[in-house]
Amino acid sequence: MANQPAQKFKIGLITATVWQNDGFYSIDLSRSYKTDTGEWRNTGSFHHSDLLNLAKCAERAEIWIGRQISAK
Repeated sequence: MANQPAQKFKIGLITATVWQNDGFYSIDLSRSYKTDTGEWRNTGSFHHSDLLNLAKCAERAEIWIGRQISAK
């Protein structure tokens, strides 16, 4: 079975995926987009208009990780 993310935060097309790795957390930030054929894909490249949602997702991930660490 593949590793599952510890948590995900999504705003619009932006997603922050939180992973727990041997006692520490890491985050993948991505933007979803639809190809010309209608297939959904993800990228690590962002438009200027994505930046506010990117920052909000990163902030939510940071708060969630902080709560996990302080609960230990």
